[in-house]
Amino acid sequence: MENSVKLIGTYGGDLEHAASAWCSTDSELTPEKLNRLGKFLKDLAVQGHHAPYEKSMLHFHVVCDTASHIHLLKHRIGVSLSGESARYKELKDDKYYIPDDWPEWAKSLAVNQHIQAYSIYHQVLELLVKEGMDRHRAKESARFILPYANQLNLNVSFNFRSFMHFQKLRNDEHAQKEIREIAQKMLDLVKNTHKFDLSLEAFGY
Repeated sequence: MENSVKLIGTYGGDLEHAASAWCSTDSELTPEKLNRLGKFLKDLAVQGHHAPYEKSMLHFHVVCDTASHIHLLKHRIGVSLSGESARYKELKDDKYYIPDDWPEWAKSLAVNQHIQAYSIYHQVLELLVKEGMDRHRAKESARFILPYANQLNLNVSFNFRSFMHFQKLRNDEHAQKEIREIAQKMLDLVKNTHKFDLSLEAFGY
Protein backbone atom coordinates (compact mmCIF):
# COMPACT_ATOMS: atom_id res chain seq x y z
CA MET A 1 0.00 0.00 0.00
CA GLU A 2 1.05 3.60 -0.45
CA ASN A 3 2.63 5.62 2.33
CA SER A 4 0.09 8.13 3.60
CA VAL A 5 -0.12 11.32 5.64
CA LYS A 6 -3.06 12.91 7.46
CA LEU A 7 -3.02 16.23 9.30
CA ILE A 8 -4.55 15.61 12.73
CA GLY A 9 -4.41 19.22 13.88
CA THR A 10 -2.45 22.43 14.27
CA TYR A 11 -1.83 25.06 16.88
CA GLY A 12 -0.75 28.62 16.18
CA GLY A 13 0.10 30.33 12.91
CA ASP A 14 1.46 33.57 11.50
CA LEU A 15 0.02 35.77 14.25
CA GLU A 16 1.40 33.59 17.05
CA HIS A 17 4.86 33.70 15.50
CA ALA A 18 4.80 37.47 15.23
CA ALA A 19 3.28 37.98 18.69
CA SER A 20 6.00 35.81 20.19
CA ALA A 21 8.70 37.98 18.61
CA TRP A 22 7.00 41.24 19.51
CA CYS A 23 6.50 40.26 23.15
CA SER A 24 10.05 41.44 23.88
CA THR A 25 8.90 44.99 23.08
CA ASP A 26 5.14 45.36 22.83
CA SER A 27 2.83 42.39 22.30
CA GLU A 28 -0.15 44.48 21.18
CA LEU A 29 -0.98 43.67 17.54
CA THR A 30 -1.73 47.14 16.25
CA PRO A 31 -3.03 47.78 12.69
CA GLU A 32 0.43 49.10 11.78
CA LYS A 33 2.05 45.86 12.92
CA LEU A 34 -0.47 43.73 11.09
CA ASN A 35 0.18 45.65 7.87
CA ARG A 36 3.85 44.70 7.95
CA LEU A 37 3.32 41.16 9.21
CA GLY A 38 4.68 39.45 6.09
CA LYS A 39 7.86 41.52 5.94
CA PHE A 40 8.43 41.12 9.67
CA LEU A 41 8.14 37.32 9.53
CA LYS A 42 10.45 37.17 6.53
CA ASP A 43 13.03 39.33 8.29
CA LEU A 44 12.94 36.97 11.27
CA ALA A 45 13.52 33.96 9.03
CA VAL A 46 16.27 35.55 6.93
CA GLN A 47 18.14 36.93 9.94
CA GLY A 48 18.02 33.59 11.76
CA HIS A 49 15.70 34.67 14.57
CA HIS A 50 13.78 31.39 14.50
CA ALA A 51 12.73 30.94 18.14
CA PRO A 52 9.28 32.56 17.59
CA TYR A 53 8.54 29.89 15.00
CA GLU A 54 8.69 27.26 17.72
CA LYS A 55 5.37 28.46 19.14
CA SER A 56 3.24 26.60 16.58
CA MET A 57 2.65 22.85 16.42
CA LEU A 58 1.78 20.57 13.50
CA HIS A 59 0.40 17.10 14.23
CA PHE A 60 0.30 14.26 11.66
CA HIS A 61 -0.66 10.61 11.34
CA VAL A 62 1.76 8.81 9.01
CA VAL A 63 1.76 5.30 7.57
CA CYS A 64 5.19 4.57 6.14
CA ASP A 65 7.91 2.03 5.47
CA THR A 66 10.78 1.36 7.85
CA ALA A 67 13.28 3.43 5.84
CA SER A 68 11.06 6.53 6.05
CA HIS A 69 10.45 5.84 9.74
CA ILE A 70 14.22 6.02 10.29
CA HIS A 71 14.44 9.30 8.34
CA LEU A 72 11.76 10.77 10.61
CA LEU A 73 13.53 9.54 13.75
CA LYS A 74 16.64 11.47 12.74
CA HIS A 75 14.71 14.70 13.34
CA ARG A 76 14.14 14.13 17.06
CA ILE A 77 15.00 17.71 18.07
CA GLY A 78 11.72 19.61 17.97
CA VAL A 79 9.89 16.51 16.78
CA SER A 80 7.69 14.16 18.79
CA LEU A 81 7.27 10.71 17.27
CA SER A 82 5.52 7.61 18.54
CA GLY A 83 4.06 4.65 16.74
CA GLU A 84 2.86 1.09 16.85
CA SER A 85 5.55 -1.29 18.01
CA ALA A 86 6.01 -4.89 16.91
CA ARG A 87 7.74 -5.39 20.25
CA TYR A 88 4.50 -4.98 22.20
CA LYS A 89 1.88 -6.20 19.75
CA GLU A 90 1.55 -8.71 16.98
CA LEU A 91 1.34 -6.91 13.64
CA LYS A 92 -1.79 -8.29 11.99
CA ASP A 93 -2.42 -5.87 9.13
CA ASP A 94 0.50 -7.23 7.06
CA LYS A 95 0.96 -3.91 5.29
CA TYR A 96 4.02 -3.14 3.24
CA TYR A 97 5.33 -0.59 0.77
CA ILE A 98 6.39 -1.36 -2.81
CA PRO A 99 8.23 1.43 -4.72
CA ASP A 100 5.97 2.74 -7.46
CA ASP A 101 8.89 3.39 -9.81
CA TRP A 102 9.80 -0.32 -10.00
CA PRO A 103 8.94 -2.38 -13.11
CA GLU A 104 6.04 -4.81 -12.74
CA TRP A 105 8.23 -7.92 -12.54
CA ALA A 106 10.13 -6.43 -9.56
CA LYS A 107 6.88 -5.42 -7.84
CA SER A 108 5.53 -8.94 -8.28
CA LEU A 109 8.65 -10.54 -6.79
CA ALA A 110 8.54 -8.14 -3.83
CA VAL A 111 4.85 -8.79 -3.14
CA ASN A 112 5.43 -12.56 -3.10
CA GLN A 113 8.42 -12.17 -0.81
CA HIS A 114 6.53 -9.95 1.62
CA ILE A 115 3.52 -12.28 1.75
CA GLN A 116 5.84 -15.17 2.57
CA ALA A 117 7.71 -13.14 5.20
CA TYR A 118 4.50 -12.19 7.01
CA SER A 119 3.30 -15.79 6.93
CA ILE A 120 6.56 -16.97 8.49
CA TYR A 121 6.43 -14.14 11.05
CA HIS A 122 3.01 -15.23 12.34
CA GLN A 123 3.96 -18.92 12.31
CA VAL A 124 7.22 -18.41 14.18
CA LEU A 125 5.57 -16.21 16.79
CA GLU A 126 2.98 -18.86 17.61
CA LEU A 127 5.51 -21.72 17.54
CA LEU A 128 7.85 -19.90 19.91
CA VAL A 129 4.99 -19.42 22.37
CA LYS A 130 3.91 -23.03 21.96
CA GLU A 131 7.43 -24.18 22.84
CA GLY A 132 7.37 -22.19 26.06
CA MET A 133 8.76 -18.77 25.21
CA ASP A 134 7.15 -15.80 26.92
CA ARG A 135 4.76 -14.19 24.43
CA HIS A 136 6.33 -10.77 24.92
CA ARG A 137 9.75 -12.12 23.94
CA ALA A 138 8.22 -14.06 21.04
CA LYS A 139 6.61 -10.89 19.65
CA GLU A 140 9.68 -8.71 19.99
CA SER A 141 11.97 -11.29 18.40
CA ALA A 142 9.66 -12.59 15.64
CA ARG A 143 9.66 -9.11 14.09
CA PHE A 144 13.23 -9.68 12.85
CA ILE A 145 11.68 -11.76 10.09
CA LEU A 146 9.74 -8.79 8.73
CA PRO A 147 11.07 -7.02 5.62
CA TYR A 148 12.39 -3.46 5.50
CA ALA A 149 9.26 -2.51 3.57
CA ASN A 150 7.04 -3.22 6.58
CA GLN A 151 4.77 -0.24 7.24
CA LEU A 152 3.98 1.22 10.65
CA ASN A 153 1.42 3.71 11.93
CA LEU A 154 3.19 6.77 13.33
CA ASN A 155 2.05 9.79 15.31
CA VAL A 156 4.35 12.71 14.42
CA SER A 157 4.37 16.32 15.57
CA PHE A 158 6.72 19.21 14.82
CA ASN A 159 7.01 22.74 16.03
CA PHE A 160 6.99 24.98 12.97
CA ARG A 161 10.71 25.74 13.14
CA SER A 162 11.57 22.04 13.15
CA PHE A 163 9.08 21.44 10.35
CA MET A 164 10.94 23.95 8.19
CA HIS A 165 14.22 22.19 8.97
CA PHE A 166 12.62 18.86 8.06
CA GLN A 167 11.35 20.31 4.78
CA LYS A 168 14.76 21.70 3.90
CA LEU A 169 16.45 18.32 4.33
CA ARG A 170 13.77 15.84 3.30
CA ASN A 171 11.81 17.75 0.64
CA ASP A 172 14.96 18.08 -1.42
CA GLU A 173 15.94 16.49 -4.72
CA HIS A 174 18.79 14.64 -2.99
CA ALA A 175 16.52 13.04 -0.37
CA GLN A 176 15.20 9.50 -0.80
CA LYS A 177 12.05 9.46 -2.92
CA GLU A 178 9.78 8.00 -0.22
CA ILE A 179 10.62 10.50 2.53
CA ARG A 180 10.54 13.32 -0.01
CA GLU A 181 6.98 12.38 -0.95
CA ILE A 182 5.95 12.25 2.73
CA ALA A 183 7.48 15.69 3.32
CA GLN A 184 5.64 17.11 0.31
CA LYS A 185 2.32 15.64 1.45
CA MET A 186 2.86 17.22 4.87
CA LEU A 187 3.69 20.57 3.31
CA ASP A 188 0.60 20.50 1.09
CA LEU A 189 -1.63 19.74 4.06
CA VAL A 190 -0.16 22.60 6.09
CA LYS A 191 -0.51 24.99 3.15
CA ASN A 192 -4.18 24.07 2.81
CA THR A 193 -4.90 25.34 6.34
CA HIS A 194 -3.82 28.88 5.28
CA LYS A 195 -2.80 29.51 8.89
CA PHE A 196 0.89 29.63 8.02
CA ASP A 197 0.91 31.35 4.62
CA LEU A 198 3.23 34.22 5.58
CA SER A 199 5.50 32.02 7.68
CA LEU A 200 5.88 29.49 4.86
CA GLU A 201 6.61 32.32 2.44
CA ALA A 202 9.22 33.66 4.85
CA PHE A 203 11.11 30.37 4.56
CA GLY A 204 10.70 30.19 0.79
CA TYR A 205 7.67 27.89 0.61
